[in-house]
Amino acid sequence: MELSLKLRFYLLDVSYEIHSGIPVILLWAVAEDGRRVLVLDRGFRPYFYAILSEDVSEQEVVSRIKLLSKGDSPIIGVEVTTRRYYGKPVKVAKIATVKPEAVREYREAVKKVRGVIDVLEADIRFSMRYVLDNDVTPCQWYEADVEPIEGVTGYRVNSVYSLVDKLKPLDRAIPPRLRVLALDIEVYNPRGATDPSRDPIIVIALANSEGEVRILTASDGPTPQDRELLKGFVNYVLTYDPDIVVGYNSNRYDLPYLVERANKLGIVLDIGRVRGGIPRPSVHGHYSIPGRLHVDIYNFAEELPEVKIKSLDVVAEYLGIMKRSERVLIPGHEIYRYWDDKSKRKTLLDYARDDVVSTLRLSEKFLPFAMQLSSLTGLPLDQVGAASVGYRLEWYLMRAATKMGELIPNRIEREYEPYRGAIVLEPRKGVHENIAVLDFTSMYPNIMIKYNIGPDTFVEGECSNCYIIPGLGYAFRKEPPGFYKSVLETLLKLRKAVREEMRKYPADSPEYRVLDERQRALKVLANASYGYMGWVGARWYFRQGAEAVTALGRETIKKAVELAEKLGLEVIYGDTDSLFVTNKSEVQKFIDEVMRVLELEIKVDKVYRRVFFTEAKKRYVGLTEDGRADIVGFEAVRGDWSEIAKEVQENVARIVLETGSVGKAVEYVRSVVQELRQLKVPMEKLVIWKTLTKSLEEYEVSAPHVTAAKRLISAGFKVEKGDKIGYIVTRGAGSVSSRAVPYFMAKPSEIDVDYYIKHQVIPAALRILEYFGVTEKQLEVASRAGRTLFDFR
Repeated sequence: MELSLKLRFYLLDVSYEIHSGIPVILLWAVAEDGRRVLVLDRGFRPYFYAILSEDVSEQEVVSRIKLLSKGDSPIIGVEVTTRRYYGKPVKVAKIATVKPEAVREYREAVKKVRGVIDVLEADIRFSMRYVLDNDVTPCQWYEADVEPIEGVTGYRVNSVYSLVDKLKPLDRAIPPRLRVLALDIEVYNPRGATDPSRDPIIVIALANSEGEVRILTASDGPTPQDRELLKGFVNYVLTYDPDIVVGYNSNRYDLPYLVERANKLGIVLDIGRVRGGIPRPSVHGHYSIPGRLHVDIYNFAEELPEVKIKSLDVVAEYLGIMKRSERVLIPGHEIYRYWDDKSKRKTLLDYARDDVVSTLRLSEKFLPFAMQLSSLTGLPLDQVGAASVGYRLEWYLMRAATKMGELIPNRIEREYEPYRGAIVLEPRKGVHENIAVLDFTSMYPNIMIKYNIGPDTFVEGECSNCYIIPGLGYAFRKEPPGFYKSVLETLLKLRKAVREEMRKYPADSPEYRVLDERQRALKVLANASYGYMGWVGARWYFRQGAEAVTALGRETIKKAVELAEKLGLEVIYGDTDSLFVTNKSEVQKFIDEVMRVLELEIKVDKVYRRVFFTEAKKRYVGLTEDGRADIVGFEAVRGDWSEIAKEVQENVARIVLETGSVGKAVEYVRSVVQELRQLKVPMEKLVIWKTLTKSLEEYEVSAPHVTAAKRLISAGFKVEKGDKIGYIVTRGAGSVSSRAVPYFMAKPSEIDVDYYIKHQVIPAALRILEYFGVTEKQLEVASRAGRTLFDFR
């Protein structure tokens, strides 16, 4: 027998396999000496809980449960113990079996046993059950006693070990040097929509974290031949042996297409660290590569609300990775033309190179944050991006509940129950100067903590030691701390400790960057808590709690306004957890007073040199101290306006706030109108993007993007619910809808210039300028107005 040894490693992923009828946990890791290793734990078994009735003898119930045992996955243990459920002690039977898939079958049978009130924690995946029970999360360093296993085949790792004892966390923050491979494919598409059973892959672009870029191409023929291309791709992945594979929309396109195309050609796309490890669809809609982590960067780009069009080139430009003007851009429908025309093929390869390099660099931006989310929630890196914010927080709560001996509720389907939301104050219409925007720090989590809000602290009826919520009459027990309070206090304390730790390191150090991503992940999880409580899909759903939090939030804002006005500060506007106040010397006094009276932290988030409010809530334009224009609630932030309309509105806002001249803004709009009439505005600025929120047959009225989508289908393209449709409005008779053409099918001479002037540019500009007395006519005719912004104060 081999002697055990200590192994220190960075855990990448947790999965499982069945070996000779027994489940084996697979811990994929990087050892501290850089070896890729696999640690096997054969000692963990699946189980679930049954809550027992006090009216039936526990021995009787246990006997009945044991009688259910059958097949190759017998019930191997029924242990009666005590857990807490919503804070109250309950007697439970812990029912263990052999194979994870047997849990679902036993769950249904146990539910029917007399003396069983409910069955819990039977819907937790086996590998995640291991994460919860052993408090082991990916993207963390561990030490463990292990024994080497020699002669193991089937895994592409340097060493395989058997776990002897539990994993012990190590106090290390910086991950090892991980091998990251970005991929991007281009498909031959003469019919528009691509079909893996028909259309070959012509380019696979690859870029890795060592700086290598490799462009693999199909062979020429009457049609492109991609058999050798796919073999070359498999060989490259296995040779480079990445820990992480990244793509952009690779869950929905690149990986499924590669798998289906390889299958059509009879090639096994065996690119995992498990031999025969073909990528496959998994939970949360992501594609899993056995033994590697596949991360779709698009999942994180979707969380950038300020970027409306989430194409790779637009997101890469927004994040300062690659300017659109400095990279190759090819309309998607013309890819095949660039392949067929050998004089253009180099342009196609450069396009693929720019795409894959952008993808790799985006991963450098997003992966550090994703890794911190993974280590906090326990969700593997390839799942944490695809999971919603609610699911991420839920896994954190599940980890906390397991540590506290609290049972995890089942996920059940519920109808949405509306409740009154946050407060939004009426804005002071007009132009204001030197305005401070004050934000309450984690207002809702702090309210939940302060008033001990949660389903386990909610008291119906009389309560002598409770917080009573104004306007609702809901009562929450003051002691002991509830589940939400305990978890949130830990989250906020952790974040505070991490921020303190950051002070020890220079801002450009690896330690500082890792800690900064961790505090950001902690903030995201804490701030999601209120929304999660009101989400009907949540395990710990609690509408009364969400309603109580918003009521207390409204009360807090009202009290804060009173404090501000007592100090002589004018409150210009307020929304949810923010106040806009005149930026005077009393601001610091106000901050101190809020802390003293309301026991909540508030701080200056930004200062506007000038800010302009309409009479409508959630609609304003501000010029920050660094010269940036913030546009809130106008067309500039809507996704169904053309780029030229957004650009005009942003420039109008900047001009009027920077110069104070309404006349200059009018002249600017008129110059754009002239450029439109002269067809000098690039066509890509005229594309209007709109998402199909339902299938085409469900639309009763044919909106412009629906008409454009139908034209795409007629041309052979595949269009689905959720797709963004880009269209241009062309000249002709009939409704706007009937004249909407997919953007790449429109010619410059066909553009309906009058539509773009009257229904895009001028309305976008007027949303701001009409408040200064400017009319539509003035924007088309020479302006004689010499008024300044200050005439409208």
